[in-house]
Amino acid sequence: MNIQENTHWVKSEAKRLGFDFCGISKAEQLYDDAQKLELWLNKEMHGTMHYMENHFDKRIDPTKLVEGSKSVISLLCNYYTTKKQNEGTPKISKYAYGKDYHIVIREKLNEFILLIKEKFGDITIRGFIDSAPVLEKAWARKSGVGWIGKNSNLITKEHGSFYFLAELICDIEFDYDGPVKDYCGTCTRCIDSCPTDAIVKPYVVDGSKCISYFTIELKDAIPENMKEKFSNWAFGCDVCQDVCPWNSFAKQNTESSFNPNNELLNLSVKDWEDMNDDFFNQHFKDSPISRAKLKGMKRNMTFIKPVSK
Repeated sequence: MNIQENTHWVKSEAKRLGFDFCGISKAEQLYDDAQKLELWLNKEMHGTMHYMENHFDKRIDPTKLVEGSKSVISLLCNYYTTKKQNEGTPKISKYAYGKDYHIVIREKLNEFILLIKEKFGDITIRGFIDSAPVLEKAWARKSGVGWIGKNSNLITKEHGSFYFLAELICDIEFDYDGPVKDYCGTCTRCIDSCPTDAIVKPYVVDGSKCISYFTIELKDAIPENMKEKFSNWAFGCDVCQDVCPWNSFAKQNTESSFNPNNELLNLSVKDWEDMNDDFFNQHFKDSPISRAKLKGMKRNMTFIKPVSK
């Protein structure tokens, strides 16, 4: 098979495995993104997320992660659901409604890697899901599956931005895709709607001001000057995505593991405050919410309690 046929095969298999989009780009150093990342770090917009400072060379150059790599395969998996939490319950970001995406997508990636090795033989290939030093949104943009919006999320023209991103980096050559147009235009809804003014200017998010940072990443006390700004968000925040016009095209996901159970949708502040470790570990062991731990969730509940219903 030639490069064109190989490329078609990879994209067809990605779709069969449940990935909604697949784009491929040449593995090379990301010079422009390296400059943006360095500036972002120098301004300390990563807050206490010091891991963002590590492995800078690997973040900007995939050949440092996978020796001899030639291609980066970018994959998107839809997690949007039409199910909603009950009015007044502490808000949980939609990405955390179901099973931890690292677990679900890792299974898909491992299966994909096996299929690729069966087809192409003795090759070098690795899969990544945001826990490794990979600039996933930059690679997705470069491979043409979407553009990076003013809220710094990857947006697809077809169905918006409620997607998990993953990558396969390998030493095989393919036909490479190119970036698509930025369709944000003059819209500033995400900037205007951010509860904590974390989107400091178009395409730049100060991570240290984001509700997702405060409720998930920050281990210390949440700053008091953020009181009354959380709008009842207890884990993550979807505001900049919910107001994005492109997410009016969001579709229900086809991966049942990402859908919530009714219990999560109905949990009140008091339910969270009264929760014990046994219940938390039983119900959230394989959930993204486990990252905050029960202690973190209770801290968040105490912080938002004045604006909860």
